[in-house]
Amino acid sequence: MKPVSALMLCLAFAAPALAGEKEGVRLPDTQTVGDKTLVLNGMGVREATIFNVNVYVAGLYLEAKSSNAEEIVASDKAKRLDLVFVRDVDRDDIVDAWSSGFKKNGADMAKLKDRIEKIYSWMVDVKKKDVLSFTYVPEKGLTVVVKGQEKGTIPGADFAKAFFAIWLGPEPPNKSLKRGLLGKE
Repeated sequence: MKPVSALMLCLAFAAPALAGEKEGVRLPDTQTVGDKTLVLNGMGVREATIFNVNVYVAGLYLEAKSSNAEEIVASDKAKRLDLVFVRDVDRDDIVDAWSSGFKKNGADMAKLKDRIEKIYSWMVDVKKKDVLSFTYVPEKGLTVVVKGQEKGTIPGADFAKAFFAIWLGPEPPNKSLKRGLLGKE
């Protein structure tokens, strides 16, 4: 076999170590959640202000790839959202953005009030390269990890649906972020 052919054959069967990269942020192609392997569905960039300042890169992991936002939000399957910050952000800005997202996407604020306040209490100021991870496991809830430290788990599929709807509902932070998470960008 010629050396070039051997190299091409090796490259054809080599699995990529990373599935995605945006704005210098690299995410692995899979994440293990319990006994399930979730695949990177897509990545998107959160832009803020009229100047489209990049805030974080988000990666959505699912049991099986999907481009249907409504089905993803409604499904009672394991899923994970990682937010990798590309700039420093104050805790209050995170809470304000999520509060707006919950309301814009139809969350029952009265019913979810205590659980929303719990997740807000776990938020902190973040610096560039800090990561927030949110993993939903059916019958367990949404586990929150802030800068590598597990804060706790918020019970309820209803809460998880409202939370993921912030990014995948009809009024996401920005449309290109939602398209990216759905694997459309």
